[in-house]
Amino acid sequence: MKSFLLSMLACFATLSLFAQQPETFRSQLPQILLEKEVSLHILSPEPISYVDISSSQVMGDLPQENVLRLKWKPDSLAEESSDSEGSLGVLTVVGESFMAQYELSFSDRAGSSFIPASYSISPEEIKPLVGKASIPTSELRKHVLAMLSSRKHRPLRKIKAHGVAMQLNAVYTVGDLVLLDITATNSTNLSYDIDQMRMKIEDRKITKATNVQAMEVEPIWQLYGHGALKRSFRNIYVLKKMTFPANKVLHIQLSEKQLSGRTLDLKVKYKDILDADTF
Repeated sequence: MKSFLLSMLACFATLSLFAQQPETFRSQLPQILLEKEVSLHILSPEPISYVDISSSQVMGDLPQENVLRLKWKPDSLAEESSDSEGSLGVLTVVGESFMAQYELSFSDRAGSSFIPASYSISPEEIKPLVGKASIPTSELRKHVLAMLSSRKHRPLRKIKAHGVAMQLNAVYTVGDLVLLDITATNSTNLSYDIDQMRMKIEDRKITKATNVQAMEVEPIWQLYGHGALKRSFRNIYVLKKMTFPANKVLHIQLSEKQLSGRTLDLKVKYKDILDADTF
């Protein structure tokens, strides 16, 4: 545990150092060497959302969401060149919360034992992206799976109508994120095809003469997609941290695809979020 904390502190210190540097020059970039016709796999700690390769002689693809595969294929002019090594430009890899850049070089000395077959992006090589999610999806998924495996307690809120029920099992926070554990059940023989799970902050009590002012809240991530609710469906929804006054509630609405009156409205008080468990 101590070594993990020291590693995290070192990572944060490195991120702070990068944040203070407005410019990065090519001479400062880590070097990655490619060998002719041999693939290099770059492992990212987060899912890769963007890649830029500044050379037409390097091909790349994403066989997995956090794996970048590169291959150097020299053109005819490069084949005729007598140079055994040279530059292939800059490689840029962007994850969910960071950017990493490398200087790509090539070597035609086949079988060279010092040329890597794989490369892992390290904390010392990344720059944080301002405004992006503070927690990588891989870490977030671990917390979500821990929530699913935890023992079920008495639900915080629940609603039932037309043989369909919805309940808020638990609320957790991690960093600046709020995690909602929600279960829906169907006790009828008629399948319930979920259209959407809509969330908004609105007044607790609404009268006919009141102009309703509701603020939509869009989950930034959820564990599962929506499908048919035959018997039971449990999902985790991740929201950005929110604050709202006591006279308002977080309104969670579950609706069916076809024209149907089987719509469920669950109202979550701000106190439920303030009393959330934390990781």
